[in-house]
Amino acid sequence: MQSCNEELQSTNEELTTTKEEVQSSNEELKTINFELQAKLDGLSLVTNDMKNLMDSTKIATLFLDNTLLVKRFTNQMTVVSRLILSDVGRPITDIASDLIYPELTEDAMEVQRTLIAVEKQIMSRNGNWFSARILPYHTLDSENDGVVITFVDITKSKVMEVELNKTKLALEQQIVDQEVELSLVNKKLLANNKLLDEVQQGYREVAASKDSDYNNL
Repeated sequence: MQSCNEELQSTNEELTTTKEEVQSSNEELKTINFELQAKLDGLSLVTNDMKNLMDSTKIATLFLDNTLLVKRFTNQMTVVSRLILSDVGRPITDIASDLIYPELTEDAMEVQRTLIAVEKQIMSRNGNWFSARILPYHTLDSENDGVVITFVDITKSKVMEVELNKTKLALEQQIVDQEVELSLVNKKLLANNKLLDEVQQGYREVAASKDSDYNNL
C-alpha cells in the first residue's frame, strides 16, 4: 500500500513537473507568436507603404524574380500590359502585352547577367510611347534577386518632339528656299550690273566719238 502511494506521489510529481514544463513551453510559444505577429505586422506595414508609394508615383512597375517569373506589379502596369493578379508566378514570356518590345525578355536576362541597367523608348500598339527601364533588383543583404522594370509614359513629350522636328525641318526648308531665291536675285543683279556696264561703256564710246569728230573740225 505504501509502495503504491509512493508511486502515485512520484507520478503526481512527474505530472506536475510536466505540466510546469508545458506551461513554460506555452509561454515561450506565446512570446514567439507575439514576436512573429509583430514582425508580420511590420512587414505588412512596409509592404503597404511600398505599394502606396509605388502607386502614388503613377509609374508602371513590374518585379521579376531570378527566373523571370512575375513577383508583383503596380496597378499602373495594367495600362501598358494585360497583367492580372493571377499572373503572379507566371513567366514574363506568357504575359500578353500591347507594348512593341519583342526583346524585353532578352534585355531582362542581360541586365540580370551584367547588373547594368537598360533603358529604351518603345511604342505600344495604340500609338503611345513609353520610356522602359530595366534595373537589377537588390535585396537588403545586397543579393541579386531578379529585375525591376519601369514604364514611364512619354507620349506627350514624344508628340512634342515630333512637332519640333517638323518645325525644324520646315525652317530648314525655308532657309534653303531663301538661299535659292537669294542666289537667283544675285544672278539677276549681276546680269543687270553687266548690262549697265555695257550701256555705260556704249555711252562713253559715243561721247568719245563725238569729241573726236569735234576736234577734227
